[in-house]
Amino acid sequence: MKSLSNYQVSDHLPSREWVPTHVQIRQYAEASGDFNPIHLDDNYARQVGLGGMIAHGMLTMAQMAAMLSEWIGKEGRISKLDVRFEQIVRPEDKITFGGSISARSGNIIMCDIKAFNDKEERVLAGLAHILQQ
Repeated sequence: MKSLSNYQVSDHLPSREWVPTHVQIRQYAEASGDFNPIHLDDNYARQVGLGGMIAHGMLTMAQMAAMLSEWIGKEGRISKLDVRFEQIVRPEDKITFGGSISARSGNIIMCDIKAFNDKEERVLAGLAHILQQ
């Protein structure tokens, strides 16, 4: 595995795939206290015009953070994570997380991050700062 110090501007980050399940969404609702029925009740989510249940945005962001954490290991930590939620994530969607190095400054690695669903729609985008230790 490549060390963080060997990553250069424009290098791609390792990608990670995630398929949210109904069980995982329910578990996230219980852990977060967010029991909004758009996440838990398919009929309700359809009635309010969402076309069915959707995953919590913060659950999707947490999966992005997991991808970054797997990449940096013990060599650093996430010091900043800013994201925009651009599309709905549904149970059983295949989401692919990735990104690239946009800049380096001292011991900070700046990354453009994004996630796409299996229809190649961008569901999340943003930036992360990694503090290399």
